[in-house]
Amino acid sequence: MCAMMYRIDRAHLCRSLEHLEAGDAVNVIQVDDETAKWAVAALVTVTAFLAVAVPLTLVASGEARAAAPVPVIFDTDICGDCDDVAALAMLHALESREQCRLLAVTVTANHALAAPFVDGINRFYGRTEIPVGVVRPGGVEEQSVYLKLAEATQDDPAFAGKERYPHALRHAKDASEAVAVLRRALAAAEDGSVVVVQVGFSTNLARLLDSPPDATSPLDGKALVAKKVKLLELMAGAFQPIDGNAAYEEYNVVKDRAAAAKLADAWPTEMIWSGFEIGIALPYPSQSILEDFRGVPHHPVKESYAILSPPPQDRPSWDLTSVLDGVLGSRGYFDRSPPGKVTVTEKGATTFAPDPQGKHRYLVLNDLAARARVIEALVQLSSQPR
Repeated sequence: MCAMMYRIDRAHLCRSLEHLEAGDAVNVIQVDDETAKWAVAALVTVTAFLAVAVPLTLVASGEARAAAPVPVIFDTDICGDCDDVAALAMLHALESREQCRLLAVTVTANHALAAPFVDGINRFYGRTEIPVGVVRPGGVEEQSVYLKLAEATQDDPAFAGKERYPHALRHAKDASEAVAVLRRALAAAEDGSVVVVQVGFSTNLARLLDSPPDATSPLDGKALVAKKVKLLELMAGAFQPIDGNAAYEEYNVVKDRAAAAKLADAWPTEMIWSGFEIGIALPYPSQSILEDFRGVPHHPVKESYAILSPPPQDRPSWDLTSVLDGVLGSRGYFDRSPPGKVTVTEKGATTFAPDPQGKHRYLVLNDLAARARVIEALVQLSSQPR
């Protein structure tokens, strides 16, 4: 199949039409005259049909309006790996495309600069109003090689001393506690609408389940989740052998095994797990880091990757996959397992038992064409200009 077929979405179509209007044909495919004649005839026929059929179908079905943006809460351990940064950038791109609305970001790793950097990324994309919450007390302590970007200044002498990524939060202690942020975001949302994307430890969400009724909502945490959340997408576990190990103890699970086990046992809505094997199969290309972020002097995705995994190294795209499936799951980027039940073992491995009544599934990638399509989507969204 032609790889360019995967670019037939609204944004790429509009851009191609704009080029044609300007007399500049792009992505031209050369064929012989006979093939060209019948291709044009087919195009004319299909265009004429769609001009009549599509408007009538939309009116009849009541689907003329675009789907409403998906409300998303992003729960991240943005500290160790740089894929959290690209995942957050994807959410901002999807919001700019009116495909999601970022309700809040909560941080599951205990690091003084995590919340300031999240705030800086949100402001980099022009969104100053997004609440940021942090785990406390007793969250997983994490070190980071790239969070120093929260304290980086401009290179340009004209802006000497000014922050590269300005942020209002100066320290994690300046942010609200994560469970309070989660409860406020959920209470204000429409029933059954929210997609929660967890790409770190399960600490915050496990604590949310245990939260009592308060001034924000008369519901306890589990009831609030059941009422407001549509889906939990989480990057956690492993559902294929990793380097021959069928009981792989994945990092996001083992760092707070008890919380991950609680989530698997007690979370009341559907859960889609993106296993360690999925991110490994989708390396984020270093070529993108080198070439796709040139529109600004400094970009948090480019600089985070350059610090942690500098080109020519490619980096697995673990966290990005949960964002893509959480917001654009209907686009078929991934297959999903049959329904079942995930269990977290005492050592932190994950097992899956099929069950037609189960609420758990995990992501599946079946072929090279699907992988190429997903990687292109991840690159285009994470590098989309502001």
